Amino acid sequence: MPIVLILVTSIFALAVAYISQYGFGFEPCVLCYYQRIPYFAVIVLSLLSLSIRMADHRNIQICIGLIFFISAFLAFYHFGVEQFWWSGSESCSQIQTLPKNFIEFQEKLLTKMPKRCDEVEWTLFGLSMSVYNIIASSVLGLFSIFSGRLVTPHS
Repeated sequence: MPIVLILVTSIFALAVAYISQYGFGFEPCVLCYYQRIPYFAVIVLSLLSLSIRMADHRNIQICIGLIFFISAFLAFYHFGVEQFWWSGSESCSQIQTLPKNFIEFQEKLLTKMPKRCDEVEWTLFGLSMSVYNIIASSVLGLFSIFSGRLVTPHS
């Protein structure tokens, strides 16, 4: 059943992200967090379709495929920020104003700075995690849509 495979793959992708963060200490940036959202949406839709025992999963699989393409777009945007093709959002940068007084200076010292989105934390074969997310999301999107079109509804 393709929907179960999509569910397991999405859970695995999030597990890799969280193990990288909490197990290996890789600090995610804002765009890294945004890239997790489509996987959560896919998990919710998959569980919903399995729990209500839909006879026809085609429409839900096409929706899931579109969510994966959104995920691939987010990952491509992140890759572009990493490669300095374009700048990320304000939340991706560490540009801050100078403190106006000592109290503000003290607060800035005690506040942890968010990780910049253009800093690549980890690579495998010269590719960052955002590139692997582009590949995985694109493949899963195609799989979801094509398997949704091939499945015949049960009566």
